[in-house]
Amino acid sequence: MSTRLYCFPHAGATSVAYRPWKALENDRLTVVPVDQPGRGTRRRETRTDDFRELVASTAAFVADDLRRARATDPGARWATFGHSFGATLSLAVAAAAERALGEAPVRAFLSAALPPGLQKPDDTDALSDGQLLEKIAGDGGTAPELLTNGAMSAFLVRLMREDYVVRRQFPAEAGGLCVGFPLTLIAARDDAYVTPAQMWQWGGHSTADARRVEIDGGHFAAVQDPAAVMAIVGEDIGGIGDIGVIGEGER
Repeated sequence: MSTRLYCFPHAGATSVAYRPWKALENDRLTVVPVDQPGRGTRRRETRTDDFRELVASTAAFVADDLRRARATDPGARWATFGHSFGATLSLAVAAAAERALGEAPVRAFLSAALPPGLQKPDDTDALSDGQLLEKIAGDGGTAPELLTNGAMSAFLVRLMREDYVVRRQFPAEAGGLCVGFPLTLIAARDDAYVTPAQMWQWGGHSTADARRVEIDGGHFAAVQDPAAVMAIVGEDIGGIGDIGVIGEGER
């Protein structure tokens, strides 16, 4: 039985962030990086900064992809993974895709994100492009060579500003989000933005179980160590070959 893992990137990023994860695929697990409309693999689609439109469009993308996959793999299951900004978006999309498909994901994996009720506006809007680049560099989730390339750095700044518009809508639009499928909550011990205790509060967004897993590292630990995340995925959804088990968890 195979599983398609739909992966949502952090703010200011595209699905390229998950390119290294593709090397960890096997015949039981397919990594499907997900772009927003207007970016990357969906660049021909119309960009939107409205949270509801973004969720509806991306849920349709996920549902259509799964239906196509099932033409050759009828038993394919699905799950989602979202990091930071992508965590909130991924859970909202999973809920919408569940309605479209009439079928819940096996599980949703959320990493390094404050639950919507804890998210507060910050000063990102007030930062100059140079200051925003400094912040992106300081966060450690972007290759330094991209930040020193004039065209690429301007592109990253634009993406970050676009995502901030969407993120400001999270408390109002996703604050009451509650799903009926299980969650796995991944927190990095040295994350400067999200403590494990804050991460565990995502459990209130599901009526099913929520497993808590702590990993070493900072805010981008999960995306920078895909082997560790794939091991957690292997443990929690099972049946995906010989991917090992890493991490500390509790149910």
